[in-house]
Amino acid sequence: MFTGIVEETGTVEAIRPTKKAIQLTIRAYAIGRGLKLGASVAVNGCCLTVVKLASSGKCRLIQFDLLQESWRLTNLQFVKVGSLVNLERPLRADGELGGHFVTGHIDGLGKIMKWERVGRDHLLDITAPPEVMRYLIHKGSVTVDGISLTVAAVKKTSFHIWIIPHTYEITALRDRKVGDAVNLEADLLGKYAEKFFTACKRT
Repeated sequence: MFTGIVEETGTVEAIRPTKKAIQLTIRAYAIGRGLKLGASVAVNGCCLTVVKLASSGKCRLIQFDLLQESWRLTNLQFVKVGSLVNLERPLRADGELGGHFVTGHIDGLGKIMKWERVGRDHLLDITAPPEVMRYLIHKGSVTVDGISLTVAAVKKTSFHIWIIPHTYEITALRDRKVGDAVNLEADLLGKYAEKFFTACKRT
């Protein structure tokens, strides 16, 4: 379980397809300290398992093995060597919940339609598939590339988000542009509410 509070941006060091998986190696600093094999890390909001660790100066090289399904259904398929990715370690039981509950299971890919600066902030307009749009509400939560964000407006097939300077500066959003794909995860509470409401209607 994650919170959508990005700890740092890592840099894609290598991408190596194999017969069984795609090996993705990320260069990181802060999250590498204390990280162990088998640990979970959210990479652009996608929960991945650490399969190999190596030191490189002051940073750590973290390797993940992605199945074709994870590769195909997330925007990790579009990353290149040098791309920035958002990184977050799982929420500790005694940790602070600064964002919202994030599972690390991507619901769908969105597409950036507008990405512009307005004053000191940035306006982000994303189109999303129906399986994500159905859970979005004004001032509700959504995860974009692993970042817990507040929905500013909801349209028929898209939604708006305001990005403050701090979020822009410390996340991989500063590397994004119009047309880019982003990983989306709808609010878990909305999914449970729909499940319970549907069950009640049937009884």
